[in-house]
Amino acid sequence: MSVSCDLFCRVVDNLGDAGVCWRLARQLALEFGWSMRLWIDDPAPLDALAPGHEALPVEIHGWTEEFPDVAPAQVVVEAFACELPPRYIERMAALPRPPVWINLEYLSAEDWVSGCHGLPSPHPTLPLTKHFFFPGFAAGTGGLIREKDADFGQRAIGSALSVSMFCYDNPALPKLLTAWAEGGEPIVCRVADGLPRRQVALWLGSAFAPGDVARCGALELTALPFVPQPDYDRLLGASDLNFVRGEDSFVRAQWAERPFVWQAYPQAEGAHRPKIEAFLDRYGRALPQDRRAATADFHRAWNGRGDIAAAWPSFRIALPALAEHAKPWADEIASHGNIAENLVRFCAGRL
Repeated sequence: MSVSCDLFCRVVDNLGDAGVCWRLARQLALEFGWSMRLWIDDPAPLDALAPGHEALPVEIHGWTEEFPDVAPAQVVVEAFACELPPRYIERMAALPRPPVWINLEYLSAEDWVSGCHGLPSPHPTLPLTKHFFFPGFAAGTGGLIREKDADFGQRAIGSALSVSMFCYDNPALPKLLTAWAEGGEPIVCRVADGLPRRQVALWLGSAFAPGDVARCGALELTALPFVPQPDYDRLLGASDLNFVRGEDSFVRAQWAERPFVWQAYPQAEGAHRPKIEAFLDRYGRALPQDRRAATADFHRAWNGRGDIAAAWPSFRIALPALAEHAKPWADEIASHGNIAENLVRFCAGRL
């Protein structure tokens, strides 16, 4: 069935929202034949994240303050509570058959998510109902974004531990770099452009421009240019260990079937910490107890609760177990379906 869909996105922080929304819009268009319009307040990031997007069947429109008087689509997706334009909502309410209105929420592994997924929220004054759609790692949630043509390449075999580094500003990073440099194991770390590269430059005390290579003791650092989504996926697949952040890279690292370390988006009063603990609990259930503890301790230290240098040796020992755990874990989260197919199924009975 051909379905029209308007997906609304605001680029709030660090391109993550744009990345998630583009992946979803692209998948709905290519795999399910939906007619997609992506309304985004800052379309510029898409040129870097998805070069050549103009050739794909997704219409990209700037979301300006003076929103155009357009007819609403059959399905309206409001990503991450971005709040639809009032004029657009009024037009939705005026239709004989209102659109299926979806609020795509942020990802969480917390137990309450499955109980809230799909719940209706009637508009207080208009004949409209919004439904909450929660991504998640468990049955009863919306699942995770995973396209059929996702390509993570193959792991590069080398004599050094291969690491990719993508993080927010992180006080633990300089301490970890020092531990790696002073350790006995050769480590090759490829550093993402932006915040990670600038923080590494401060640690080096010298320029660290894209393309530069720096060597400090056992550690070799390479500054990467900004890479599009497909190239980043292959970087994850080629690495022995991936440091990721937020939501989009966090999910991609799990599909890449490699060990990873997640930095959650820091929130006021430690509101992100229950999300970290919920994920660690779910992810670590099949691991041996000592490996599970080492993984949890390292994640906590990376997120500001512990000594990262002291946590590294035990986590390093746990990496082979995490590598073996990676595919069964990816198979488990894939068994719940991906967001696009679950969204299509959810909307089908309501159109």
